[in-house]
Amino acid sequence: MIVWLTGLPCSGKTTIAKQVLNGYDNKIELLDGDAIRGEVSNQDFSIEGRRKHLEYIAMTARYLDKHHIDVICSFVSPERSVRDELKKRSGFHEVYVKCSLEKCKERDVKGMYKKAMAGEIKDFTGVSAPYEEPLQPDLVLDSENSTVEECAKQLYEYMSDELYD
Repeated sequence: MIVWLTGLPCSGKTTIAKQVLNGYDNKIELLDGDAIRGEVSNQDFSIEGRRKHLEYIAMTARYLDKHHIDVICSFVSPERSVRDELKKRSGFHEVYVKCSLEKCKERDVKGMYKKAMAGEIKDFTGVSAPYEEPLQPDLVLDSENSTVEECAKQLYEYMSDELYD
């Protein structure tokens, strides 16, 4: 099973995913945006650069899934059309980690929003580049009004229900 967490930067995607891994099941592989970009040294945040990067992630997730490894992908993936295309190819379950821009800015420990608003970072999702919310996600996690633990439990239960249906 492949689960794709999408949402604004600092919405809680990776934090929720790590809670699922640590609190429920260590047999799930996490593919995280920051970690993967660091490993492959990809700093191309153009529309085409993002698309290629996400295609690579979806391919990796399909490969792991083919070998019966459940995968949680945690990526902003701001463009709906790209997510829709990748979902058709990989069959992932789209999970929207919903959080307001204001709350995401409050949570920004790296200062990325501040830099983006000062013009130091171009094409930053939520500031100088749009984020397109999913129209029909398989699951919505309200990370603004729910705790990390509540969101992780919801995600784990969703995954368990889907795996054993």
